[in-house]
Amino acid sequence: MKRRSTALLSLTALLATALTALPAAPAGADEAEQVRNGTFDTTTEPWWSSSNVTTGLSDGRLCADAPGGTVNRWDAAVGQNDITLVKGESYRFSFSATGSPAGHAVRAIVGLSAAPYDTYHEVTPQLSVSGDRYSYTFTSPVDTTQGQVAFQLGGSPDPWRFCVDDVSLLGGVEPEPYEPDTGPRVRVNQVAYLPSGPKNATLVTDATARLPWQLKDRAGAVVARGWTVPRGVDASSGQNVHSIDFGAYRKRGQGYTLVADGETSRPFDLDTSAYERLRLDAAKYYYTQRSGTAIRDDLRPGYGRPAGHVGVAPNQGDTEVPCRPGVCDYTLDVSGGWYDAGDHGKYVVNGGISAWEVLGTYERALHTRTGDADALGDGTLALPESGNKVPDLLDEVRWELEFLLKMQVPGGEPLAGMAHHKIHDENWTGLPLLPSDDPQKRELHPPTTAATLNLAATAAQAARLYEPYDEEFAAKALTAARKAWAAALAHPEVYADPDDGVGGGAYPDTDVTDEFYWAAAELYLTTGEKAFERYVLDSPVHTADIFGPTGFDWARTAAAGRLDLALVPSRLPGRDKVRESVVKGADRYLATLKAHPYGMPYAPEGQRYDWGSSHQVLNNAVVLATAYDLTGAAKYRDGALQSMDYILGRNALNISYVTGYGEVNAHNQHSRWYAKQLDPALPAPPDGTLSGGPNSSIQDPLAQAKLQGCVGQFCYIDDIQSWSTNEHTINWNAALTRMASFVADQG
Repeated sequence: MKRRSTALLSLTALLATALTALPAAPAGADEAEQVRNGTFDTTTEPWWSSSNVTTGLSDGRLCADAPGGTVNRWDAAVGQNDITLVKGESYRFSFSATGSPAGHAVRAIVGLSAAPYDTYHEVTPQLSVSGDRYSYTFTSPVDTTQGQVAFQLGGSPDPWRFCVDDVSLLGGVEPEPYEPDTGPRVRVNQVAYLPSGPKNATLVTDATARLPWQLKDRAGAVVARGWTVPRGVDASSGQNVHSIDFGAYRKRGQGYTLVADGETSRPFDLDTSAYERLRLDAAKYYYTQRSGTAIRDDLRPGYGRPAGHVGVAPNQGDTEVPCRPGVCDYTLDVSGGWYDAGDHGKYVVNGGISAWEVLGTYERALHTRTGDADALGDGTLALPESGNKVPDLLDEVRWELEFLLKMQVPGGEPLAGMAHHKIHDENWTGLPLLPSDDPQKRELHPPTTAATLNLAATAAQAARLYEPYDEEFAAKALTAARKAWAAALAHPEVYADPDDGVGGGAYPDTDVTDEFYWAAAELYLTTGEKAFERYVLDSPVHTADIFGPTGFDWARTAAAGRLDLALVPSRLPGRDKVRESVVKGADRYLATLKAHPYGMPYAPEGQRYDWGSSHQVLNNAVVLATAYDLTGAAKYRDGALQSMDYILGRNALNISYVTGYGEVNAHNQHSRWYAKQLDPALPAPPDGTLSGGPNSSIQDPLAQAKLQGCVGQFCYIDDIQSWSTNEHTINWNAALTRMASFVADQG
């Protein structure tokens, strides 16, 4: 059920088979140098260099002349292999280095010298800018005798000279404990509260009795005051906390702060304009995720890049992609679509739920009292298609829908009408790497029932939404949906291989009763046909309790069908019961939110936060928002609004999980092209990008080194290497798009 547990955990699985286990380091082990000849007094042995790099001694240093015109960091390198690393032992990695011309960046790594070439620690300092001595401490997540210290010099258009000395990897040093800077102990939504909405904050304090609080405006004047409510120890953070409710104050303004227990919160606004921006930014995220087209810098300044995977060298392209050996004997043009996350893969099951939720943002606006369909209409998202008299949000999702349709197995082939599960690189690629620079072979992976039903559901939904704008495309989508539905009925138990996680995520799912229900619901809502109505009513999912604590996602899709059956007008028998079930689910999420000291509708069993927990919070908030749309009851609106506070800063780490929003926000998400942390020439993620957030399983080496023993909300680090806590994905941003739009509509 984890989002991509088999996908990126495959790296860990490969390590388990590729590495030879060593005994753990004894407590209090002496410091031991692992690098041989790091001082280069008389020779460069046993250091190696890639064939395009010339090395030699110069003034007791190793100097390397790197060529220009290389693409990737690793295209030119010097290093040393056969380094021993001990799991759980801390190391100090240090070196002196210069670059000529000044300002060049070197990627210095400690990692694995054999496939899959995992990196355990890396830094990318700019050389000869501010000193030439560098020192870092990290903890090894593995035992291996195949370690490597390397300096990667590629990626420069011009030749340059790199010189290094005093390279050391000292084991047995005292670890540097990772203690995140959580800032002031008053935790607020750092972006904005709606003037007419709930306004809550959390105070971290040792005090057990109530404390006074003050709300101050930008000038420092006290405009409201009251008393905190002690809540005891919050299980999700281990902190003793109080709650603050300042909802009675409603005057619009910017730069407010809360003061309590001698602490002043980060600033925030009382306004709606930030959510109008966030509604657009969250949706604009998808344009820079597009595959198969150049991203125009005039539309996204700083994010322009060449088209990826169109068959221009070094790409092998997505226009004629073969199957993995033994899967099929044809090729497909599967160009276009959205890159799924920070890698170059494209996945039908994740693309399906993403397309549904972004389309649902638009469809909700058509059928609800507070919805505003024009807010994401033509010209709002600055797209190449803007100005074509089609809502921009529909233009953007169509880019993904066209790809999903291409993934359908052609007629006359085995499993015709089904959908291939995914398409991605033959092997994992490293960071950073622009899509246009990806040299890997691309492969189609076997069709699955889950992927086929995702296609059926989203294509059916698309048929009704695009019909007013493009009847031909709507008819094409509905035909594809019918074919997919028939193929899924004929092949109801074709599942993804959970071990198919090399080069891309596996996305395994062996229970597709929810996908069948969702697809039947969308086909019924579009066609009104009795066959689909009967399937919906007879499905055990239809009356099941589907609104669990961790919400819905790509592997739990029943809610997609249930929410649409509740919101989209139809003549479904018993529709009132469907709407009641959504409200009952919302009641449970509302109870969870009220009981939670940080005010969120998410409390997983044992405080075991899941991969992508931030979007699970938002999807539970979507259920609350839908209950408001169905009933008009203010308590559901307020619960949905309050859920956003956690995402935007009212949390244990005092960080906004949305790039560009809040004084302190996530901006180093795991990505191969939003990789400013590794390469200053590349951008950070665009404003409006949602981070996955705390993940108790901390599967990646960086998180394992820094977050061992973390509690709930503290299982997160804003670092590009922490793919298990800090990735971005199209389905996570879909939840943000929907909720940001709902909040903006409440203004």
